[in-house]
Amino acid sequence: MVSDDRESTCPFCEIAEGRSPADRVYETPDALAFLPLSPAATGHTLIIPKLHITDLWHADTRSLEPVMKASLVVAQALKRALSPDGLNLINSTGSAATQTVFHLHIHLVPRWNGDQMGNFWPESAPWAEPKRAAMAERIRNSIEELRLSQRDR
Repeated sequence: MVSDDRESTCPFCEIAEGRSPADRVYETPDALAFLPLSPAATGHTLIIPKLHITDLWHADTRSLEPVMKASLVVAQALKRALSPDGLNLINSTGSAATQTVFHLHIHLVPRWNGDQMGNFWPESAPWAEPKRAAMAERIRNSIEELRLSQRDR
């Protein structure tokens, strides 16, 4: 569910509406890219919808399209401007995933071999085939249930 209500206390709504300053690098009628106050790496950029959407679980395809298009433009610009070795595209949904600003946003973080961010994925062991198959089936079933519930609307 997408919200068109502006949150008066949302720092990203304040930036989108021009009530707070930001180092804007790209803007469309529906999306904005700007540099965070405390970047994780050189060139770290945030992409937000101008519409207040709390997180990925509250978004829809129509609201995400301009954000993803802007992410592609900015990613190409970062590659051209900085020549990084790689790039992380990160979204955190919910406090358990470290979301601290509850306005949907994408982090584009340029990466260089041996940079200070290091490998942030924890070590894990491969899952046995039955466990993977059961998880895949559970997710497929949930997708089908969502598809059917949306069709009935």
